Amino acid sequence: MAGSENPNIILMDMSLPEIDGWEATRRIKGAPETATIPVVALTAHAMASDRERALGAGCDDFDTKPVELSRLLEKMEKLLSAS
Repeated sequence: MAGSENPNIILMDMSLPEIDGWEATRRIKGAPETATIPVVALTAHAMASDRERALGAGCDDFDTKPVELSRLLEKMEKLLSAS
């Protein structure tokens, strides 16, 4: 979907049913046509190791649920202005 829609940014739920968000992000970042799309990991897992795991999978930033809208928007604006 990322390849056909070419979004400006992706908010990635890390707990997906078929493949998890870590694998989905690795696939997005591994494909030349989608590698530059910023990905923000969204997860209920708030451990430091979860943040590192998301960044290691290729996510550009990380946020926890429940989402604080102002914090998420700030992260999105920063990533969008950099790309």
